[in-house]
Amino acid sequence: MKDCILENSKIVCYMPAYNAEMLMEKVIREIPPETIEILNTVLVIDDGSSDGTADLTSRLSKEFPKILLIQHPVNRGYGGVQKTAFDWTLENDGDIAVMLHSDGQYPPEYLKPMLIPFEKGADVVGGSRILYGDMRKGGMSRTRHYGTIWLNAIENLVFRRKLTSYHSGYKAYSRKALLEIPYRSYSNTFNFDSEMLVGAIRAGLSIEEIPIPTVHGEGFSSLKPVPYGLSVLRTLVRYIFRRI
Repeated sequence: MKDCILENSKIVCYMPAYNAEMLMEKVIREIPPETIEILNTVLVIDDGSSDGTADLTSRLSKEFPKILLIQHPVNRGYGGVQKTAFDWTLENDGDIAVMLHSDGQYPPEYLKPMLIPFEKGADVVGGSRILYGDMRKGGMSRTRHYGTIWLNAIENLVFRRKLTSYHSGYKAYSRKALLEIPYRSYSNTFNFDSEMLVGAIRAGLSIEEIPIPTVHGEGFSSLKPVPYGLSVLRTLVRYIFRRI
C-alpha cells in the first residue's frame, strides 16, 4: 500500500449485522458525509438475523446507494462474516477493507482516521482504546478493563511487539494483507481478530494503531470475557508451537 491515495482507492466498509435492526440505522447515519464520499461500498452482511435487519438494510440502500446487502441463510459467526467480507473485497478488486460494527460500539466518525495510515504504507490498522485514555470512563467494566491490559501484556511478550490493543473490533486491512494472511483457515468466533493479527505478524506486515474512544453499554456486545480470554490464550499456545 505504498503511496496509497484514499480518494483513488477502492475502499470497502463492511458491517457485520446480526439482529441489528434496533441499532444499525443510527450507526449508518452517523458516518460523516466526507467519509461516505471516499467509500466505494458499505457492505452489510446479515448473519442469519431473525429480526428485520435485512429489510432495514434494503430500505437504507435506497437513501444510501453505496449500501450493499449480503445475507447468510444461517448464522456463521463473527469470523465467518469477515471471511465473506474479505472474499467479496478481493473478488471485487477492493484495495482496503475496514470494519464498522453495526451496534454502535465503535464511532463511525473514526472511519476516516482508520484509513489515513494506509497512505503511509500500513497493511493493518487497529483502533486502540488504550491510546485514547481510561477505558473505564467509556463504560468498560473493571473485569474487561484489567483483562484487556493483562492479555495485551502477555501477547506483546509472546509476539515481541509493542501494540497497545490486540482486542479492538475496529480493524482495517489492505489488499496485500488479505492476500498474505490465511484468513480462510481461521475460526468463525470472536477470536478471529486475534488470529488475523497473528497472521499479520507471521507475514511481517506493517501494523499501525490510532486512538479511539471506548463506547460500552447495554446490548453493545455479546462477547463473554472469560471464554474469549481463554480462546486468546489458546491462540498464543498455538502460535508458540507454530500451529497458526
